[in-house]
Amino acid sequence: MENFKDVISMAKTIGTKTISVAAAHDEDVLKAVKAAYDEGIVQPILVGNGDQIKRISDDIGLDIRNIEIIHLVDLEEISFQAVELVSSKRADILMKGMVDTSVILKAVLDKKIGLRTGRTLSHAAVFFVEKYHKMLILTDAAMNIAPDLEKKRQILENAVSFAHSLGLHTPKCAVICAKEKADASMPHTVDAAELVKMNETGIIGGCIVGGPFALDNAISKEAALHKGIVHPVAGEADILLMPTIEAGNVLYKSLAFLAQSESAGIILGAAAPFVLTSRADSDISKLNSIALSVLHSRGGKQ
Repeated sequence: MENFKDVISMAKTIGTKTISVAAAHDEDVLKAVKAAYDEGIVQPILVGNGDQIKRISDDIGLDIRNIEIIHLVDLEEISFQAVELVSSKRADILMKGMVDTSVILKAVLDKKIGLRTGRTLSHAAVFFVEKYHKMLILTDAAMNIAPDLEKKRQILENAVSFAHSLGLHTPKCAVICAKEKADASMPHTVDAAELVKMNETGIIGGCIVGGPFALDNAISKEAALHKGIVHPVAGEADILLMPTIEAGNVLYKSLAFLAQSESAGIILGAAAPFVLTSRADSDISKLNSIALSVLHSRGGKQ
């Protein structure tokens, strides 16, 4: 895949998935849902303020005659209803609308109706960067603040499973640090070396893990060779595993705003794909995220 048009085209081959939208009374959210609906990749169930949903739908030309709307106004109640639609299998995908992340996560993690799996929830963003030769997956820029080694393993495994659903059979994973050698004074480099060992011994499967890598060595063969780094992942990374949320967030926003790269993202590790975008994200970014969730909903190696 070379861009999000390709992602949407591939999503069309999966078949229409039902998406439960929590707090759907937002113009950008409904524009994204309309675009995905018009493409035939989702059938929405809109949970939220029905009057506002109908007004916005009329304004943007969304035909709601064949779309279920569940009218609720309390954001916590909205979130629990939207999540319950997914946990009860009435919907395949969950999407966050005009509601705080903390509110919808409370519903996602609820022991009775939530989407718990026992795995760590993590965020994965997909970028198509003009000067990089393939799709790039960045994790984690939004959920896990300072993951320890075990959390990093689970975040990486989530991203690998996600990559499989996008058609990458053996994704190349770069563990990003500030230098290329394990150094006891820099714990993230030690974690990187441990993750590589886990991959070599089969604890982490379905991918190739390399690290520690500085960012340049992960995405530039020239930079890697200049430092004498010869590794299958060097300059060829499909997945960038970031050491902390700060590092991930800075890189995410640098790619999105400075590089003006196409992007989208979803939450992994739940019982179903979870589209969680920022309120500041455009309707196009939200559409791209929906398309990714449709692909991820099929799961497994492709």
